[in-house]
Amino acid sequence: MTATATAPNPLREGLDTQRISDPCTIVFFGASGDLFKRMLLPSIYELRQRGTLPTNFALVGFARSQYDDDGFRAYCKEQLDQFAYGAKPDGAMWDDFAKCIRYVTADFGDTSHFEALKRILEENDRDLKTGGNRLFYLSTPPSVFPGIIDQLQKAGLDPKSNPKGWTRIVVEKPFGTDLASARALQTEVEKVFDEGQVYRIDHYLGKEPVQDIMALRFANVIFEPIWNRNYVQSVQITAAETLGVEGRGGYYDSAGALRDMIQNHVMNLLALVAMEPPATADADAIRNEKFKVFASIQPPALADVPKMAVRGQYDAGLIDGKPVPSYRTEPDVNPKSDTETYAAVKLFVENWRWAGVPFYLRSGKRLARKVSEIAVTFKNIPHRFYGEKTDEIDPNVLVIKIQPDEGVSLRFEAKVPGQKSHIRTVSMDFNYGTGFGVQSPPAYERLIADAMRGDQTLFTRWDAVQRAWEIVTPIQQSWQNATPTFPNYGAGSQGPHGATQLFDDWRTL
Repeated sequence: MTATATAPNPLREGLDTQRISDPCTIVFFGASGDLFKRMLLPSIYELRQRGTLPTNFALVGFARSQYDDDGFRAYCKEQLDQFAYGAKPDGAMWDDFAKCIRYVTADFGDTSHFEALKRILEENDRDLKTGGNRLFYLSTPPSVFPGIIDQLQKAGLDPKSNPKGWTRIVVEKPFGTDLASARALQTEVEKVFDEGQVYRIDHYLGKEPVQDIMALRFANVIFEPIWNRNYVQSVQITAAETLGVEGRGGYYDSAGALRDMIQNHVMNLLALVAMEPPATADADAIRNEKFKVFASIQPPALADVPKMAVRGQYDAGLIDGKPVPSYRTEPDVNPKSDTETYAAVKLFVENWRWAGVPFYLRSGKRLARKVSEIAVTFKNIPHRFYGEKTDEIDPNVLVIKIQPDEGVSLRFEAKVPGQKSHIRTVSMDFNYGTGFGVQSPPAYERLIADAMRGDQTLFTRWDAVQRAWEIVTPIQQSWQNATPTFPNYGAGSQGPHGATQLFDDWRTL
């Protein structure tokens, strides 16, 4: 009997895992922090495993923790042993990767440490053939962004001082804490970097279901003709968590749900849902259409904020049957804090396609279920001639599921088998894991690779960041000038009661 070769999986046809960037060094500022060890380092190592990192690659850590090169390599291996989501660091693969790792023990305000970094980058160009290409990744608190950028210029590490290759910078969110601080930060950034060299990262945009929103709309003729005010009743965008602040009380108490989630993650999802078809797949063509959506959203008047936005803060309660504390008793949180852990906003995109269609955005912590999704609810049928009078005919709903279950679901009505004309709601579901036979890579893996390749499609442009701040600024101002009644929802619940006054048909968490 002759052995038969394994047939290829047709669902995996077209999967692209071999887009390789130029040789480069990537420098992680804040390399001893939580984001680096949990997300960034594992993503880089997995890119090496997949063969998508350039052969001539180097990684440099830059942080206050005391390490030499060998000590930092040992630290990286320890973190990968715990957090790597692919192969663990071992054997020849790890040995080859470890040779590319260097470290600078640094004070972000000390120019001499940046000069030491410059010497390492020049050594990498000479020994590892990294071609003068540098990617600076700021995985640090936003308060130190301007100082780092200033020191890069003083040390001759700015783009204009690098004639041999390209220089790019990745900036983590939040980009500012309000409109004024965002503009001030942008002023500092543009002193050193051009817009084409700045990569403002929003990890939600790297998630596979988010990337697929445009494919769902523009690669399927059945959706785009009805993707407008004539057929859509409302759009709900939800980013709900069961977790609390998880040891980040100091940061979160100065941020809150509006700044931490609505202004960036959730607003970017709105733009993808509402944008017009771009003329090409070019990064700026896509980002132009996203900006047009933000430009079409009028910020609420201060007097209208109570009708357009609701906030909440969680009290003690039960999550998965286990008691959890109230927000005000979390570590590093002010016991009288008025920071919102829940925010819901109603916005309108005032253009030809969407006039009159409400977009409901909500995000919160310690809610009943962890779920991020976009639900497009279509209008009811115009005339009923089918089904019993007792049957409830629900509107069709298209749900793009971002996490934890990645996929797409379509809710529609069908006749129940039998002689009577009973109608019942049913669903068709698509799941990414089973549909393509692969697990979607974490968002940071895609975004880091795109930054090294110079692809800005999934990164946020300054004009969009500024407009998003302009939209939420009246809400910030209104909330700063009023004292809320907190806490106003229990952990494990659907959120504050006021959210149902904003919209009485939220999808159940």
